[in-house]
Amino acid sequence: MPSLKEIVLEQETSQGRAFDLVIQSLIVLSAVSLAVGTLPDLSPVVRRVLRQFEIFIVVVFTVEYLLRILLSEKRFKFIFSFYGLVDLIAIAPFYLAVGLDLTAVRGFRLVRLIRLLKLGRYSKAMQRFHLAFKIVREEVVLFVGFALFLLYLSALGIYHFEHQAQPEAFASVFHSLWWAVATLTTVGYGDVYPVTAGGKIFSFFVLMIGMGIVAVPAGLVASAMTKTRQMDESRK
Repeated sequence: MPSLKEIVLEQETSQGRAFDLVIQSLIVLSAVSLAVGTLPDLSPVVRRVLRQFEIFIVVVFTVEYLLRILLSEKRFKFIFSFYGLVDLIAIAPFYLAVGLDLTAVRGFRLVRLIRLLKLGRYSKAMQRFHLAFKIVREEVVLFVGFALFLLYLSALGIYHFEHQAQPEAFASVFHSLWWAVATLTTVGYGDVYPVTAGGKIFSFFVLMIGMGIVAVPAGLVASAMTKTRQMDESRK
């Protein structure tokens, strides 16, 4: 008979795998319940059932969270770890919403989607992705900083070219940031666009840079994922 620690923290026993499967199923059902709760014209009975199911989910996740803390050898390390924080955020909105008005409760709905991140604990692919991110963490941070710098330069440049021609759309550098985001990410919503020759030429170069910005992080993560798979296979 496996111990409680083996069931909750490990996946080597059939009871441990069954425990993980139950938690995974509840996470998915919680997401489905959240979506169903947004349907219009739900009867009071259905809303009451959804509310009771939410309470049940929170109770189970709370017990799981407390068990993981009690059974962990390094409790504080678990509490402040990625999955420890995810477990806490998965249940915290419910307790914070108790006694608040309905508007505040609705504001917590989006936070409840954090529960889906709990699935990463039970997915080997997600674990490899997490390890891959740790491998390229410094490069990603450097790239994000560089992307923010380009975002500012793009907003500043388009403001210089378009402010006089479109004083309402490009009233300031801050107003121009929306155009810079849509252009650098190559989304191009078209709600704000340059009309001057200089602005169009500048936009061309920003678009070319944007294509590289999209490709760089994908290449970094793909390379790291290959490394983690090789590490996983070598351990096996």
